[in-house]
Amino acid sequence: MSKQVIVYSTDGCVECNYVKQMLQDKGVSFEVRDVMASEEYQKEVEKFGFMGVPVTVVGEQAIKGFTPELEQLIMSIKG
Repeated sequence: MSKQVIVYSTDGCVECNYVKQMLQDKGVSFEVRDVMASEEYQKEVEKFGFMGVPVTVVGEQAIKGFTPELEQLIMSIKG
């Protein structure tokens, strides 16, 4: 069974949109959590040690931003 992918983002965040588009292009299903719409989502991001978005979470791993590490993380779940 594949791991759940969560993208913490906000409306109007260009980098967030890059992350979501990359996931869609790779056929990875994901849940979007808008940190501006929910204080709880903001707290979840802070628990991973980040103050901003995008933050992509797969299992217990979290990557901030649109980086090469994010692509490696996604490839690891696709097998």
